[in-house]
Amino acid sequence: MLAPTAVAALVFIYGFIAWTIWISLTSSSLLPNNDFVGLAQYRMLFSLPTWWTSLINLGIFTVIYIVSCLAIGLTLAILIDQKIRGEGWLRMIYLYPLALALAVTGVVWKWLLNPALGLQQAIQSLGWQGFTFDWIIQPDMAIYTVLIAAIWQASGFIMAIFLAGLRTIDNSVLYAAQLDGASLPRAYLRIIIPSLRSTVFSAVVLLVALSIKSFDLIVAMTGGGPGYSTWMPAIFMYEVSFNRGLIALGAAAATMMMVAIGIVMIPLLISEIRQQRKTRNG
Repeated sequence: MLAPTAVAALVFIYGFIAWTIWISLTSSSLLPNNDFVGLAQYRMLFSLPTWWTSLINLGIFTVIYIVSCLAIGLTLAILIDQKIRGEGWLRMIYLYPLALALAVTGVVWKWLLNPALGLQQAIQSLGWQGFTFDWIIQPDMAIYTVLIAAIWQASGFIMAIFLAGLRTIDNSVLYAAQLDGASLPRAYLRIIIPSLRSTVFSAVVLLVALSIKSFDLIVAMTGGGPGYSTWMPAIFMYEVSFNRGLIALGAAAATMMMVAIGIVMIPLLISEIRQQRKTRNG
């Protein structure tokens, strides 16, 4: 029963990964070929300023994105976990951005942050003529406008993950801590949050993958601009592969994206496995 799925995964996932790696070692341009050139595409890749810009943007985006989504998601989950009135409505409101396609989110935020039409114009029309918020057209700040939109969309999803984790913890643990004199914030910091290690791991895995694969939101919101200021590896790969006809160079970029995910994920996975073994043997 599992054989068809295994064969499909072998061909359409690992087969295409292997094919992409092979293409990155050839001189393929507009069409693939088998002219082996070794690591020439990788040397070219790391000699391009646009690739380094993409990597720097990825580093900024990933760190701020993960930390912000975890902090906001956990805070919202803890607040909702207090069995407050209207919990169902609040969950729906926080999860609503997740129902929107990334392209839709990008278009909405592009309009909202447009200095001539959006937030800046609305506030200036109220009398605050000195107010400016034109980050989206500033090369040094545009990446942060993409971050605002990305965090807005993902925080509710992370909240749902944390809330599910919180609901698996027995309330008697929290009550016992409070009986021992621990305040509610201290009980969460010292007992509840450390118990969410596996949940945090799952959230980090999802956020890392989402940040490295960021494409739709950037294309819809900034198109990679101004200039190359909001390019990320996924944008770089698309541009050089399909708009410039350098598929070997694009394959090299895709391979490096896969390596980046492995560099981040493998240590996290090893750490999680070791922790689970310690817990079982504990």
